[in-house]
Amino acid sequence: MRAKQRLLRGLCAAAGLMLATSSLHAAGQYGPGVTDTEIKIGNTNPYSGPASSYGINGKVHAAYFAMINERGGINGRKINYITRDDSYSPPKTVELVRQMVEQDQVFLLFATLGTPPNMAIHGYLNDNKVPQLFVATGADQWNDPKHFPWTMMWLPSYGIESRIYANYILKNLPNAKIAVLYQNDDYGKDYLNGLRAGLGDKAAKMIVATQSYETTDPTIDSQVVALQASGADVLLTAAIPKFAAQTVRKVYDIGWKPTHFLNSVGNSVGTVMKPAGLEKGVGTISATYIMDPTDPQWQDTPEYKEWLAFMNNHGLSANVTDVQAAIGYSYAQTLVEVLKMCGDNLTRENVMKQAASLHNLRLPLLLPGITLSTSADDFDPIKQMQLQKFDGTTWKLFGEVLSGS
Repeated sequence: MRAKQRLLRGLCAAAGLMLATSSLHAAGQYGPGVTDTEIKIGNTNPYSGPASSYGINGKVHAAYFAMINERGGINGRKINYITRDDSYSPPKTVELVRQMVEQDQVFLLFATLGTPPNMAIHGYLNDNKVPQLFVATGADQWNDPKHFPWTMMWLPSYGIESRIYANYILKNLPNAKIAVLYQNDDYGKDYLNGLRAGLGDKAAKMIVATQSYETTDPTIDSQVVALQASGADVLLTAAIPKFAAQTVRKVYDIGWKPTHFLNSVGNSVGTVMKPAGLEKGVGTISATYIMDPTDPQWQDTPEYKEWLAFMNNHGLSANVTDVQAAIGYSYAQTLVEVLKMCGDNLTRENVMKQAASLHNLRLPLLLPGITLSTSADDFDPIKQMQLQKFDGTTWKLFGEVLSGS
């Protein structure tokens, strides 16, 4: 009898353990900011200040996550998206991010925008093991999983982009005299350094002048005039939209006609080329990885039509000529994919593991042939771009998909 009782107790204990384990699995494994019904995501964007045109990214994220929530969320969990205005000011970014991590208890930071703002929170988030996921900046330093395992980029790196321009110059303009206008921070310097690396031992001879600007400068007119005076016949502009538009306009207005390369984060038709004057940007060359919404070749595709309907349905129709709205849409799609991959294991460690496990992820608005891939040793998902030239109305792609790595 006692033996039977011991056996019965043992079976009950085993059943209880199995039930407890099953319940734990069903409930999921959660990090801060995650429950059975919610995933809390933090973000900073410059809705005001010198980089305010980038604020459309945060607005598109919010609309996309709202759409996902209306469809039932991700594995039954709704996204609680907390986005705040840092005005592109690093001290403000630090203040807001600390609030979101320590008070709001967000699960992760997503697509925080700008190189200087992200630099300011880089160490803090890694020290506290909070994912700084898919930063909205292409600075080369974000691809450093060995030293900063909690930070991952999304954009093609500025160094890769500059090398693509350098390769084009070496092949097509071998006797070029190059001038560079760049923002005086890590963002702008990455473009300058990438160009030098791409030109190799010819850089010292070919780069004849450089000028920098501060985001607090009212204009860059004096810098453009100085670069023209150098005798340069090629210009690389590494500038955010406000100053990119000023550069396109000033170059035209002073009668300077260099072959003008304009960086991808400052080439929006809606926020750069139109304000500058469409006719003033004809012939400008840039690089991209995404379908420009002003390019007619995409406008009959299902992908474009779906995006356009999304924009119109969420009150964003005024921004349909801004490529940043297409980029923000793609950012949000990437995060949703990663969260789906996490299943019920929504820990900070697992979200970084899944983000580092992308294999040729195809997003609807990426150019044909361009996908996202990552690994434990590679936190730079997009490594290819294609050159394009402005025709006075839209950007026209030319050449092949290229890598500058």
